[in-house]
Amino acid sequence: MNNKTRPYMLAESHWKEVREQNYEVAVLPWGALEAHNFHLPYNTDNIETEVIAAESAKMAWEKGAKVIVLPNVPYGVNTGQTDIKLTMNLNPSTQASILGDIIQNLHNSGIPKLLILNGHGGNEFKPMIRELGLKYPDVFIAVCQWFQSVDKKKHFDNTGDHADEMETSLMLHLTPESVLPLNQAGDGAARKFKISAFNESWAWTERQWNQVTRDTGIGNPKKASKEKGEQYFREVTQKISRLLIELSETDVEDMYELNKQI
Repeated sequence: MNNKTRPYMLAESHWKEVREQNYEVAVLPWGALEAHNFHLPYNTDNIETEVIAAESAKMAWEKGAKVIVLPNVPYGVNTGQTDIKLTMNLNPSTQASILGDIIQNLHNSGIPKLLILNGHGGNEFKPMIRELGLKYPDVFIAVCQWFQSVDKKKHFDNTGDHADEMETSLMLHLTPESVLPLNQAGDGAARKFKISAFNESWAWTERQWNQVTRDTGIGNPKKASKEKGEQYFREVTQKISRLLIELSETDVEDMYELNKQI
């Protein structure tokens, strides 16, 4: 095997090796292509999610987990941002169709578990997993929102949810050459709904992005740093790697244990 090939990355693998492996978990990174304030590239979600998937899988593989990372899907659901130039939208029904085709391939290959590693807040996979789980009962399907895996308040002064201090710090760590100087970034100020329920967790409607933010960001990125991004990246990937190890080692027919507090 070419020593530069990462055996847990499908796109870099060869049939000679793949046919001999008994993979337990496929990882599907799923991002989006959209504006990220003035200083981050459109490809931010994809860069972050691809690298987090690769690093997490590497750590899991080195611990014996049989994981394989599929190529990242670069387009996400951006129905509230279609009036922002060249934001690329997949309708939820299109996304569901793509996911169904990917799971069909896993089913054909005998891969028993799939973890969708989601890197974009507009991607909502739960309804799709419910339906596709009925269609493919032999494939265990789960989703992980990597950006919710670690409390951002532990690492960052200003929290937001798009092109904020966290994402800017992470990109300064991963691809600093793609980040414009922070003095060119907008302040990420965001407007809230006048109807208070929509600012809380029990009521929801889609945000119209151009009415919410002037620079497409939500959250002030000005205190971002490479050091903060590195610390956050390390904690996120360690946590996801543990999930991959547990998924690889756990029998899908024995996923539950008695809640001793009941």
